Amino acid sequence: FDVKLEGYEPDNKERSMGMLGHLAGFAGLTGIPFGNILGPFLVYILKRDESAFVEDQAREALNFQLTMTLAAIASAILMVVLIGFVLIFAVGIWWIVGTAIGASKANKGERYRYPFTLRLVK
Repeated sequence: FDVKLEGYEPDNKERSMGMLGHLAGFAGLTGIPFGNILGPFLVYILKRDESAFVEDQAREALNFQLTMTLAAIASAILMVVLIGFVLIFAVGIWWIVGTAIGASKANKGERYRYPFTLRLVK
């Protein structure tokens, strides 16, 4: 966790934008290629200077979406040996559930960290 946010309480606007950072991952459902990455990335780039909380949550959402994309690609490759079919299902379920949990926590003003997520964007 970031020290500058220790004990910080985000206001309603910050909580809403933090939630949007997570929910923007569902932009991948619109048919936009890599929309799941593009959505949180845009929130991160456009709002990171306005709020440390929004920056933190949008960056976490972006890292989660990048991790899920890499996991989906690996699962697709592993379909050759059949285990990929099980893995792609598990990745898809965790993508939906994890994104919803992150959005809910951010909306409550909590700084959420996705488990098993690569922190590629620092």
